[in-house]
Amino acid sequence: MKNESDDRIVYSINVADIQEVASQVLERRLSKEEIALVEESVGDYIDWFQAIENSICEHITLPIARTRFSNRSKGA
Repeated sequence: MKNESDDRIVYSINVADIQEVASQVLERRLSKEEIALVEESVGDYIDWFQAIENSICEHITLPIARTRFSNRSKGA
């Protein structure tokens, strides 16, 4: 059953975040065209499932989740 709060955004990346990384990596800001290119593909490089699973396992104290996370970390 879907809850109204299920559509709430939990994390997002904005252009300022992209420009901050560009400034650190390239030592310059990106053009509008370059931002569009990064914007189209940045999500392809984020392992959303793993990030969410790691956060759940860090904060939720369910024995099953802890065991699963511990086993995955050890290559199981």
